[in-house]
Amino acid sequence: MTQERTIPKLAAIAPVSREEGLMLYEDMVLGRYFEDKCAEMYYRGKMFGFVHLYNGQEAVSTGVIRAMRQGEDYVCSTYRDHVHALSAGVPARNVMAELFGKATGCSKGRGGSMHLFSAEHHLLGGYAFIGEGIPVALGAAFQSKYRREALGDASSDHVTAAFFGDGTTNNGQFFECLNMAALWKLPILFVVENNKWAIGMAHERATSQPEIFKKASVFGMPGIEVDGMDVLAVRTVAQEAVARARAGEGPTLIECLTYRFRGHSLADPDELRSKDEKEAWLARDPLKKLAAHLTAQELVKAEELKQIEQRIQAVIDEAVQFAQTSPEPDASELHRFVFAEDS
Repeated sequence: MTQERTIPKLAAIAPVSREEGLMLYEDMVLGRYFEDKCAEMYYRGKMFGFVHLYNGQEAVSTGVIRAMRQGEDYVCSTYRDHVHALSAGVPARNVMAELFGKATGCSKGRGGSMHLFSAEHHLLGGYAFIGEGIPVALGAAFQSKYRREALGDASSDHVTAAFFGDGTTNNGQFFECLNMAALWKLPILFVVENNKWAIGMAHERATSQPEIFKKASVFGMPGIEVDGMDVLAVRTVAQEAVARARAGEGPTLIECLTYRFRGHSLADPDELRSKDEKEAWLARDPLKKLAAHLTAQELVKAEELKQIEQRIQAVIDEAVQFAQTSPEPDASELHRFVFAEDS
């Protein structure tokens, strides 16, 4: 069992209204149910290739992305990108169709599970190689600042969030991009989803400084550690970081302590992690934690949450039907998008 870190406690968690609470819960349920359906389709032989699911980490995607402006701010993901796309507003049917390799997919069937993209929703892509997306996110943050300060576009106050795992923080792109972001005070959030395992390598065995948030101090930027199983805690930290970035105060490194409930991918037998470790984290399910908070605070009734779950299940079922009946990419378009196009 890997070494445990004390879960950080925030001095204060931003209050949540009934409407916000319902929105956060619905977004997390959408992510969880979508991934569960992906597993079902994969094991039934309806979905192929590498598929890396996000179960257990929903509080990170929802807490960060839903603290941003949908369709205006930018999101850059990894190979575990389905739920980031959903939180960014990409319709479930278009994400599912992409996983089925259909022309109606958000990447037109050309990307698959690890390469989701949507210009409309400012989703800058999923990336198969770790660290590959961080420079792309940095570029998006740079252009926002350049448009505002060099071109005089006062409306260009967009913020970018770059998501990546704990294993990525030992790679060169991580350090180089943190340095540039801090030097130029770029409006970017570096979001580490520390789920304790880089495929089969325990985090503590792979780095000389397991507390990733402390690496921010080298670059003179804020580094924050947060309970990645608590969407309200993640949301609070994200709101503060987004406000700093939008005000021109520069980047923030956010380390979210979280856990994936499934193996690294659906092809992973998940035999390296101990039963005790998995059960301890399963007991901290972020969906159950938020549901308990909302009902305890009498913001919602349990029946309302059940209705959300039923509605989301219908959305997922429709997404599968849409994906299954959508057309395959036409062979005549095989060479399209090899090079950039005007439209």
